[in-house]
Amino acid sequence: MGLHPAPGLSAHEAVACYLSRLDVTPERRAELLAAAASCGDAREGLAAVHAALARADGASPPQESTPPGGNSALGSVAARLGMGVPTMPRTGGLAPRVALTPPLQRSSMAPRRWLGGLFTSRDGEAGPLRRDGMRPRWARSAALRRIILFGLVVAQSVVATSFLTQILPFQGAQPMEMAMIVIFAILFAWISSGFWTALAGFTVLEFGRDRHSITRLPVAPLGESARTALVMPICNEDVGRVFAGLRATCESLVKTGEAAHFEVFVLSDTGNPDALVAEMAAWLELRRALEGRLAVHYRWRRHHIKRKSGNIADFCRRWGKGFRYMVVVDADSVMTGDCLVRLAQLMEADPHAGIIQTAPRPFGRETLFARLQQFATAAYGPLFTAGLHFWQLGEAHYWGHNAILRVEPFMRHCALGRLPGDGALSGEILSHDFVEAALMRRAGWAVWIAYDLPGSYEEVPPNLIDELARDRRWCLGNLINLRLLGLEGVHPAHRAVFMIGVMAYASAPLWFLSLALGTALLAQYTLTVPDYFPQSHQLFPNWPRWHPEWAFALFSSTAVVLFLPKVLATILIVTRGAQAFGTGLRATASVAMETVFSALLAPIRMIFHTQFVVTGIAGVTLRWKSPSRADSQTGWSQALSRHGLHTLLGVGWTALVWWLQPAVLPWALPVAGALIVSIPISVLTSRVAPGRLLRRADLLLTPEEAQPAEAITRTLELARSARAQPGLAEAVIDPSLNALAIAAARQRDRAPASVREQREALVRRATVEGLEPLARAERARLLDDAEALAALHLEAWSAPDAHPSWLSLREGEPKAGTDALTGDKSTPPTAGNYFAPRRSMP
Repeated sequence: MGLHPAPGLSAHEAVACYLSRLDVTPERRAELLAAAASCGDAREGLAAVHAALARADGASPPQESTPPGGNSALGSVAARLGMGVPTMPRTGGLAPRVALTPPLQRSSMAPRRWLGGLFTSRDGEAGPLRRDGMRPRWARSAALRRIILFGLVVAQSVVATSFLTQILPFQGAQPMEMAMIVIFAILFAWISSGFWTALAGFTVLEFGRDRHSITRLPVAPLGESARTALVMPICNEDVGRVFAGLRATCESLVKTGEAAHFEVFVLSDTGNPDALVAEMAAWLELRRALEGRLAVHYRWRRHHIKRKSGNIADFCRRWGKGFRYMVVVDADSVMTGDCLVRLAQLMEADPHAGIIQTAPRPFGRETLFARLQQFATAAYGPLFTAGLHFWQLGEAHYWGHNAILRVEPFMRHCALGRLPGDGALSGEILSHDFVEAALMRRAGWAVWIAYDLPGSYEEVPPNLIDELARDRRWCLGNLINLRLLGLEGVHPAHRAVFMIGVMAYASAPLWFLSLALGTALLAQYTLTVPDYFPQSHQLFPNWPRWHPEWAFALFSSTAVVLFLPKVLATILIVTRGAQAFGTGLRATASVAMETVFSALLAPIRMIFHTQFVVTGIAGVTLRWKSPSRADSQTGWSQALSRHGLHTLLGVGWTALVWWLQPAVLPWALPVAGALIVSIPISVLTSRVAPGRLLRRADLLLTPEEAQPAEAITRTLELARSARAQPGLAEAVIDPSLNALAIAAARQRDRAPASVREQREALVRRATVEGLEPLARAERARLLDDAEALAALHLEAWSAPDAHPSWLSLREGEPKAGTDALTGDKSTPPTAGNYFAPRRSMP
C-alpha cells in the first residue's frame, strides 16, 4: 500500500518509538534496533523488526521477512503477545489464533414440542420426580401450605370487599360501583398475598428454619465429575466494572481450594468495536492475574440470536456437554467462592434439584435512589424471599442469574422457541428465566430458592429513570408469558409464577383505573341528581347510605396489610442484631424514611407501568440496551421530558377534585401530589451527595456497607483502580494489543479479489481519515479482519499522510477512561504495553 517514512521520524526513530511500546528486555530491544539499522525508511525498519520477532519466535523460517499472507505484522503476532497466551497453530501462512475458548464439545439444544403436549425429551427420558413417579414430602407440604394461603387470601379479600360494598353510597348497585368493587377485590387479593407471604417469612426467620430448606442438606464433597461452568453473558457493558466483579469472584473462588472444579466463560454479545477490544484486553489481564489457578475463557458471538437466552443456549451447544452444572451470573453480579462451592455441593447432595436460585443482595451504589433500594432489599428482602420459599418449596422462581443449573436437563428440556403469530405478545421470549424454571419442573426436576445462603450480590439501577427503562423490558416479558399459562404439563405453582409476574405490572393500570373510577363517582355524586326511583312503580326511594366509620375501618385494615411487613422486618432487624443496619434506632428511622420515599415513588411507577402495559399490548417495539453500571445522575431537562406530562396530570387531577369536593382532596393528594413533585423527586433521588450524607449518618445502612464481604470490598477496589479501557484505536497502534486482536479476528486464507480490494480501501481510508468518520459496521469489519488489522497497524506507524490521531497515539497519549463507579475520568495509562504486569492476585 506504499508506506513511506512518517514526517519528522527517521527509520531509526520510528523503530525506537515502536519498540518502546513492546514489553521486551533492554538487550532484546538493542537486538531489534540492530536488525533495522540498515533500513532506509520506517516501512523497511518496521518490516525488519517484525521479521526478527517472527524468526525468534519460530513462526517463520530464517529466510522469510514476511509470511505468505503478504504482511510482516502477521508473522510477529505470537512474539508480540509474548506472555504465555495459548495459541493454536498457524494455518495457511496467516497469524496464529489465540485459544480464547477450550476445544468444542458439540451437543444439541433445540426446542422439542415445548408449546404443547406432555413434555418428553427426544429419547423419552424425564427427570427423577416424573421418572420415579415419586411425590416427595416437601411436595405434600407445599400443597397444604398453598391451600392455606389461598384460603387466607380469599377470606381476607371477601371481608375487605364486603366492607367496600357497604361504604359505597348505593352498595354496588350502580355500574361504576360494580366495576370499582371488582377492581378492588383483585388489588386487595394481590396485596393480601404479599402480606401473608411476609408473615410466613417472618415466622420462618424468627422462630426457626424451615425443615424443607435446601441449605439444610449435608455438605457433599465435589468429585471429579462435578465440573461447574461459571458463565457471564455480557453485551456492551462497562468493561472495567464487569471484570472487576468477575475478578473478585474468581479470586474468592481460588481461595476456597475448589477452583479446579470450575471454569469461567465470559460470553459476549457486544456489538461496539471499542468495547470488544476492551473486553479482550480485560480477559487477558484477568487470565494473567489468576496465574493459571482458574481457567477463564472468552467467547464473542457474531450473531446475536435470542439475546441472553440465546447466548446461554449457544454456550450449552458448544461446551455444555463437558459440565454437570452451570452458574449463571449477570454483568453486575458478584459471588463469593464459598457461595459458589456450596451451590455445587447442594446440587451434588440433591440429585432431584434442577435449579437452585440464590437471593442476591444489592451493593455498591451511592445515589439516594439506589441506597433506598439497597436498604429496602436488605431489610424486607429476606422476609419476602423466605416467605416465597415457604409457599413454593421445590417449585420456586428462577430469576436468571446468581443461580446454579443442572446442565444436562437444562439442555434437554429448556430450549426456547419463538411464540407463533405476529401480534404484540409473539415472537421472542424475553422473561426466559420464568419459562425455563417452568420447563425444568415440568420435566421432573425441582427448582429451589436458597433464601438463607449468603455470598450472592448484584447492583441496582442508580436512578428512577434507569429503573423504569429496565421495568419496561420486564413488563413486556411478563406479558408475553401470559400466552404460556395454558402450556400443558406446567405445574400449577409455575402458572402462579407467571401470574405473579403479570400482576407485578398489571396491578398498575388496575390501580390507575380504580382512581379514575373514584374520581368519576365523585363527579357523578356532585354534578348529577341521583335517581332515587330507578325502577318503575317503586314505592320507596333508594337513599344513598354513608358509613364513614366503616370507611375508616377499611382504610386502617388496608394500611395494616400494606405496612405490617415493614414493621415485621424492623422487628427482625432489632432482634437479630441491628449493628449491620447502624443501630435499632437508626434502622427504625431508615425504615420510616424508606416508607415515605416509597409512597412518593409508587404513584410515579404506577403511571409508567400503566404506559408499559398499554404499549406492550398495543405492540410498540422495544429496544433494549445494557443498563448503566455507574452512579449516573438525572438532569433537570431529562426529568422534565420524562415526567412533565405526569406533573400536568397531577395538577389537573388536584384541581378537579378541589372543584368537585374540597373535603375529598386529602384523600387524593397522596397520589396526585406525588405526581406533581415527580420531577424534583426524580432529580433529587438520583444525586450522589444526599446518598453519601445519609451514609455518613449511618442511615439507610445495609450489611453490605457495614460489614462488607471481601468479594465486595475487592470489587470496589478494582473498579476504582481500573485503568483506561482501550478501544479500536489502541488495538491498531499498541503492538501487543494489536497482536491479540489479530489473533482473535477472523482469518481468510483465500479471500476473493473483491474482498481484498474492499479491505485495502477501508485500511487506506482509516489511515488518512482516522477512525472517527467510519461507520460502526466499518469499524467492526476492521476489528474482525486479521489482515486489515495488521495492514492498518503498519500504516498507522509509518505512513507519511497518517491522520494526526495516529501520531498522537503513537507518541503515547491514549485516551482517558471513565471510573466505573463515580463517572470521573481516570488517568490514562503511560506509553508502553497495555499488558504491562500489574498487581497479581492477593
